[in-house]
Amino acid sequence: QVQLVESGGGLVQAGGTLRLSCVASGSITSINAMGWYRQAPGKQREMVAGITSGGSTVYADSVKGRFTISRENPGNTVVLQMNSLKPEDTGTYYCNAVRVVTTSGYNHLEVWGQGTLVTVSS
Repeated sequence: QVQLVESGGGLVQAGGTLRLSCVASGSITSINAMGWYRQAPGKQREMVAGITSGGSTVYADSVKGRFTISRENPGNTVVLQMNSLKPEDTGTYYCNAVRVVTTSGYNHLEVWGQGTLVTVSS
């Protein structure tokens, strides 16, 4: 059973910083890519940032220059450093992992965390 557990959400004033962390567990052999999505109230879930096992990154235009995504050894942890936060960054942030292979050889195409709430006050 593969699980993603997020942490680091909370309430912060505009201009502040938060650091989100997501740890994948469950006899994992490899993870192709990990990323963060967010969903604001009344809106669809959107991609925020992603990173492959090779270190390639992608960011939503709205967060470029403010957010940084990274993976920590041995690669089952992904971190989202969020700087210069804006009220429009408010939402529930979800961790995502793509093509998670376990020691049993099973390939989970996509796994989601439960989400962590980020609230940015103006």
